[in-house]
Amino acid sequence: MKRITTIVLLYTTLVVSILAQPRVIHIWHGTSIDKEDVTLTAYIPKHPNGIAIIVCPGGSYHWLDISTEGQHVAQRLNEHGITAFVLKYRVAGIAAFVTHYRVAGGGNRFPDMLQDLQRSIQLVRANSRSYDIDPERIGVMGFSAGGHMALMAAVFGSDNYLERLGISCKVSLAPNFIAPIYPVVSMVDPCTHGRSRRGIMGENKVGNQQLRTMLSMELQASKIQCPVFMVNCVDDPIVDYHNSVLMDVAMTTCGVPHRYLQFKTGGHGFGATPSKTSPEAATWFTTFIQWINTLK
Repeated sequence: MKRITTIVLLYTTLVVSILAQPRVIHIWHGTSIDKEDVTLTAYIPKHPNGIAIIVCPGGSYHWLDISTEGQHVAQRLNEHGITAFVLKYRVAGIAAFVTHYRVAGGGNRFPDMLQDLQRSIQLVRANSRSYDIDPERIGVMGFSAGGHMALMAAVFGSDNYLERLGISCKVSLAPNFIAPIYPVVSMVDPCTHGRSRRGIMGENKVGNQQLRTMLSMELQASKIQCPVFMVNCVDDPIVDYHNSVLMDVAMTTCGVPHRYLQFKTGGHGFGATPSKTSPEAATWFTTFIQWINTLK
């Protein structure tokens, strides 16, 4: 009898372990888009609370910090019952960063990354029941350039960029909330992060003023229809903190409901890892959890 009980316990543990493993979703599988390297990795908590967050790591639109700004963030969200999906979206690549040159055909640039995000929102919302998710509580959290992605998700929420790919969509592509963390915001102001601008626009379009305006989130704030939680640090050595200040002013002017946390110290690239930032900035995650639980 003891042997049977032991076997049952081992089997149960194995099943639970398998179910707890992150699930990799190839979001363009079955479509005409040949991008098998674009993935959405699902992190399922033991006790889902119905909230889902698509996590967009940063990397200047040239690479992705999947570890600190992806996996670790998802694991912390899981601790609070939040289902997390880490998006590995299209970026310019290391070669483009080094050489300032794209491959023949243009390489990855806008709207490629936005289409990846909209496709992810579509899949998560359309399959919300199977993930035990409330389809009206799906958000996007992004870091640095990923923060710009989160803002684009809200700004372009009513613009179906999947349609031009021949993909029909029966669910809303707009997030219910967003959380841009130390985000890249402007493409026109002197405080812009040049590397991210080049990464998303491409070398041959980086001087296009119309596109710069379109991708400057502070100039598009009136289009945001969901609550926003934003964080940054004054001593950020990578993305000028004035990016978030511009966004805060714009959202305030446009009446966008938002919470803005600005810390004097904390730097950049810390994700949700306390040891990578200052004690004051490390509190942002707890405040975010409190904030998200107030949303209905």
